Amino acid sequence: MVSPLLTQSFQSCDSQMIQRENISNFIQQAEFLLPPIEIKDEESGYNKNLFCIPKHYEEDLERVFIPHGVILDRTERLARDIMQDMGNHHIVALCVLKGGYKFFADLLDHIKALNQNGDKSVPITVDFVRIKSYCKDTPTEKMSIVGELSTLNGKDIIKTGRTMKALLSELKDNEPKMVKVVSLLIKRIYRSPGYRPDYIGFEIPDKFVVGYALDYNEYFRDLNHICILKERAKEKYKSNVRLLE
Repeated sequence: MVSPLLTQSFQSCDSQMIQRENISNFIQQAEFLLPPIEIKDEESGYNKNLFCIPKHYEEDLERVFIPHGVILDRTERLARDIMQDMGNHHIVALCVLKGGYKFFADLLDHIKALNQNGDKSVPITVDFVRIKSYCKDTPTEKMSIVGELSTLNGKDIIKTGRTMKALLSELKDNEPKMVKVVSLLIKRIYRSPGYRPDYIGFEIPDKFVVGYALDYNEYFRDLNHICILKERAKEKYKSNVRLLE
């Protein structure tokens, strides 16, 4: 049996599909899933001068919100949970570009390490999909999905991403056996429909964050830490108006 995995760094709404014969197993596994690390609304992060920040971004960032080392450690734990839950299923890892590529790569590195050094191993194949739904820092009603989903026919999927509702609707047409959602971040927002992914790294306040492949008009993807962007920085970089993931 094959289990695809789809990954992106950020999410505020998602959904899942589970084949009927897998429902009881899924419910049993879900009872043992640990909650995400919750970052409180009043938490402002860390002084950026305590970290290595690229000089070209020093004046644009308010604070370091989640340090890179903490991200990697949390990602390693998510990899362990996924491997434990998936059993002997073949995993198809589906990455949501572009914001998810760092999380995707680090998550797979940890899964590969577990494959090499653990008591069990599972085969993993990789695919990519791109969803355009943001213009600058504002969600748009229009959404386009770029990528081939037909290869997921009859398979199980684990996935992560910000706009999973639309993507899951597309995936339904390909009849995967199982879908799981992995998200590094989930925001607490008033307009959220209340869906929570199967695996979550951090639950954060409704702040606009960049770094670790999360961008503002394609900038800040090269920043290792997840940081809070200054308001005036949005003016500085708003000239690059384009749809962003």
